Amino acid sequence: MKSGSKKKIHFSKIYSFKCGKSAPKDEDQSQIGGPGFSRVVYCNEPDCLDASFRQYATNYVSSTKYTAATFLPKSLFEQFRRVANFYFLVTGVLSFTSLAPYSAVSAIIPLIIVIGATMVKEGIEDWHRNQQDIEMNNRKVKVHQGDGSFKQTVWKDLKVGDVVKVEKDQFFPADLVLLSSSYEDAVCYVETMNLDGETNLKLKQSLEATASLNDLRNFRAIVKCEDPNANLYSFVGTMDFQEQQYSLSPQQLLLRDSKLRNTDHIYGAVIFTGHDTKVIQNSTNPPSKRSKIEKKMDRIIYFLFGLLFLMAFIGSVYFGIKTKDDLEGRHKRWYLKPQNADVFFDPNRAPIAAVYHFLTALLLYSYLIPISLYVSIEIVKVLQSVFINRDVHMYYEEADRPAHARTSNLNEELGQVHTILSDKTGTLTCNSMEFIKCSVAGTAYGYGFTEVEKAMAKRNGSPLIVKGKGGEQPFDSPKRSSVKGFNFFDERMTNGNWTHEKHSDIIQKFFRLLAVCHTAIPDVDENTGKVTYEAESPDESAFVIAARELGFEFFKRTQTTVSINELDPVSGKRVERTYKLLNVLEFNSTRKRMSVIVRDEEGKLLLLCKGADSVMFERLAKNGRYFEEETIEHVNEYADAGLRTLILAYRELSENEYRAFDEKFTEAKNSISADRETLIDDVTEEVEKDLILLGATAVEDKLQQGVPECIDKLAQAGIKLWVLTGDKMETAINIGYACSLLRQGMKQITIILESPEIKSLEKDGEKNAIAKASKQSVLRQITEGKAQVANSNNSEAFALIIDGKSLTYALADDIKDLFLELAISCASVICCRSSPKQKALVTRLVKEGTKKTTLAIGDGANDVGMLQEADIGIGISGVEGMQAVMSSDIAIAQFRFLERLLLVHGHWCYRRISTMICYFFYKNITFGFTVFLYEAYASFSGQPAYNDWFLSLYNVFFTSLPVIALGVFDQDVSARFCLKFPLLYQEGVQNMLFSWRRIIGWMLNGVISAVIIFFLCTTALSPQAFNKDGKIAEYQILGATMYTCVVWVVNCQMALAISYFTLIQHVVIWGGIALWYLFLLAYGAMPPSLSTTAYKVFVESLAPNPMFYLVTLFVVVSALVPYFVYDAIQMRFFPMYHGMIQWIRYEGRGEDPEFCRMVRQRSIKTTTVGFTARSLARTNPLEDR
Repeated sequence: MKSGSKKKIHFSKIYSFKCGKSAPKDEDQSQIGGPGFSRVVYCNEPDCLDASFRQYATNYVSSTKYTAATFLPKSLFEQFRRVANFYFLVTGVLSFTSLAPYSAVSAIIPLIIVIGATMVKEGIEDWHRNQQDIEMNNRKVKVHQGDGSFKQTVWKDLKVGDVVKVEKDQFFPADLVLLSSSYEDAVCYVETMNLDGETNLKLKQSLEATASLNDLRNFRAIVKCEDPNANLYSFVGTMDFQEQQYSLSPQQLLLRDSKLRNTDHIYGAVIFTGHDTKVIQNSTNPPSKRSKIEKKMDRIIYFLFGLLFLMAFIGSVYFGIKTKDDLEGRHKRWYLKPQNADVFFDPNRAPIAAVYHFLTALLLYSYLIPISLYVSIEIVKVLQSVFINRDVHMYYEEADRPAHARTSNLNEELGQVHTILSDKTGTLTCNSMEFIKCSVAGTAYGYGFTEVEKAMAKRNGSPLIVKGKGGEQPFDSPKRSSVKGFNFFDERMTNGNWTHEKHSDIIQKFFRLLAVCHTAIPDVDENTGKVTYEAESPDESAFVIAARELGFEFFKRTQTTVSINELDPVSGKRVERTYKLLNVLEFNSTRKRMSVIVRDEEGKLLLLCKGADSVMFERLAKNGRYFEEETIEHVNEYADAGLRTLILAYRELSENEYRAFDEKFTEAKNSISADRETLIDDVTEEVEKDLILLGATAVEDKLQQGVPECIDKLAQAGIKLWVLTGDKMETAINIGYACSLLRQGMKQITIILESPEIKSLEKDGEKNAIAKASKQSVLRQITEGKAQVANSNNSEAFALIIDGKSLTYALADDIKDLFLELAISCASVICCRSSPKQKALVTRLVKEGTKKTTLAIGDGANDVGMLQEADIGIGISGVEGMQAVMSSDIAIAQFRFLERLLLVHGHWCYRRISTMICYFFYKNITFGFTVFLYEAYASFSGQPAYNDWFLSLYNVFFTSLPVIALGVFDQDVSARFCLKFPLLYQEGVQNMLFSWRRIIGWMLNGVISAVIIFFLCTTALSPQAFNKDGKIAEYQILGATMYTCVVWVVNCQMALAISYFTLIQHVVIWGGIALWYLFLLAYGAMPPSLSTTAYKVFVESLAPNPMFYLVTLFVVVSALVPYFVYDAIQMRFFPMYHGMIQWIRYEGRGEDPEFCRMVRQRSIKTTTVGFTARSLARTNPLEDR
């Protein structure tokens, strides 16, 4: 290793087992060759006869959605899966028949533009993916040629069995088994950022048998292993080499797309290639999420289809009746020449004529359906995401991380969040641990106070008291330690003073355990001699730093030893001690502990263990519980102070006991089966017992900056917050107080399984009886909690707190609905000791049970299930890697940014998308109903009111840009007022802006506008003379005038609906109107064969006539009056939330603190959490509002 360089490793993936031991000859290898374990690889012989029979995937990879051959058909299929697009395709095909009331070209062009725009977008995205594939497939790596030489070969030509040489900073071209490296002990450092997002390095090690392999000419081996799968952290297989069989583990597996770091080179054998590699197996798309508004929009489209078919049906029935009336001698519609008609107007075939008319009407009324709606919304959402990504107020300068919307599908969903489900560690807290206190041999050490303790003292109005040698005295905050991860102050321990303590021998063992029982890697700076550590877990780093600062410096690690410098209490000098590392029994969420087995310099075998109190106390020996009561008391105090605790214990092993364990352990880890981990856990259970208690550690994880303020604002916005954490109940409760999720006086409903009956059953070990009693206990506690809440009549605030054991039963199918009802009625919910699976199940329960929008936020791999299960997943880009971010919909750097993301961007996006969709339907109904009314006016003869190209370009050019501008720029309330009055957010939670009432209201507005436009235009223009020559307004003049009025009305309606004008909106609204006049001029100047009814209609008929301008002005004003009157009455007498705030701003009362406080209090109820509600509850008991 080079000094001073940063080398991180993965906590639980190194030194897990003794490496490279050959499997026992009599071991059952029956899994190999069976289902799931059928892969056989001939290393260094990729072209041998046996290998040629096995048709494994090539190393060519493709991440593209399309190929040159499939792009057109597959992309078209994707587009026409949408019912609206398919409908327009059908109408486009029918437009080539004589049924069409307009030309085929005018019907097809808009469809081509809309579909083409989307296909071009998809094509560009896929082309970028193709370029990346080409670059990756043509990377080069050195491949062994069989004679000891290496040849540069492109990745795509690699075969299973090839031996490759990968050099420093190169990516691995396939999944490889590590054979040897440039290091003597055949280790290498790997960066897996492309796989799991983690930037920390992981240590890999080859088998001992191949560790010295440099000359590859005679190397031959057969690897038998599991079939390709997506599990990044498991690998089961064996290697037959030199007539010995060796077990392979994930420690020997180098995954494609990870990078070699801090190692000159490695040799590896190709095991999985191309789409068989684990990274490609993992490249599935995350769960597809669609917003509730988008789903509702589909239902509106179906409603409009129903309306369209109804209109066509009514018109066709009427047409059929009237056509039948046109029998010989009774030609009421003589101008249709029914006597010469073949089908369409033939009175003798009226039913068939009605059917044909129905098809014609479907084509004619198709303008009710907004053809450009989907593509417009896609454009708007992408632009909204750009604004979220570039919001400087959500940029975390310290880590150089802006917000990142990884999908734009859910923008409007951000404005409708009802419940937030949050992780605690790393999400509400910093996940930057500081060693602050410890309990050794029943004595508590450490004078520091946590943020939680300070908050508790402030809440209780009592001073902080320090218990030290001089008795109790007020706390005087000492100067903070300059060492990151260490904030411990106690003169009894520091500067070697621990040697004078009564139990100095136990203190020595305590800190030795901290210095030895871990997987951290030391990095010694050769210039300064300073030791720094690289560990995945912040807790782990804090422990080795604490041991170093208190005299037990871990400074060297090899594959088999751990070396520390420690203070010898006898001589008073620092001595170097080396421990032979025999086994590491790694930590996982099931075991909740970690152990190492070492041999000290005196030859003693020691098992050193640290873990959660819930699993450690039960493993203590009868003679190892001397300080148990005192330690439990201290652990509870630490939990009350919001600290994370671990119990430390050890035991000595006899040679026979260790030998027996090692044989079983080796057998378990060499087993070739999918349940190898379970077998290993069973073996470790047998040795991790009869422990001797040493003490407990306590580390602080501070709250992130701005968390209490953010929770307070979210609570005022009416959003409920659930905390799902793996911490102890006491720790979670006190963090809840510190961040104002809980407040004094709030009644707590605690659901735990601590009854004497259950404890006695647990001692007996009868699993069925325990499960039955536990389930009944949880059900009883939930029922009692519901009764308690019901009796309060919503006049009191309740908090529900439940632990992981109880949660297991609360989530059972027959209890979960009762649990959800209780939880919803509480102001706060805290689930403690929750497993990752439980987090996901709780999230699903809330989502499916409430039918409301749920948001999950977390920062670690254990939060991934929760993020994917929620409607919206927010990943915190913290210190636990990037797994949560990679599985999220939106990534932010700090919890406090959630306030602006929801209250500002969420509200804006929800309002914009809702108004945009409503306006889309309004403008299309306005236009479509004028077509319907004109056809009714023309006796349902299939005559369109407008020129073909007028019909086609309405949605595409004259009315499309203003609605996009609204979706991107409109603001009903500024960001400052959104944050100042969080109650505004309830518009989205209650879906006030996209309710059926509001949607139908906009549609009725469209119908009213259409009726006014049609009847005023037809009345004003007929039958009197239209110009000075005495000519009346003919069909083309009426159509152009009506169309002009429609363009003016829908664009002016947009101007009335907008709350925040920008230059862009002025340009697109008035520019859309101007574009219509320019188009009318240009199109009318074309030859009559092209412009048809629009030929010089503006220049010769409309422009010279004042009547045209008067009619336009009068009709536009008349059509806008109903909406204007309704809006004015609502704004003045029945304002919505945003209307109230607009009035406050208009009247200049936005800066009046007393008035603003009064308005804000409207959002605070007796059940509201947050420090504002807590303050009000203390000074002025809240009444239910």
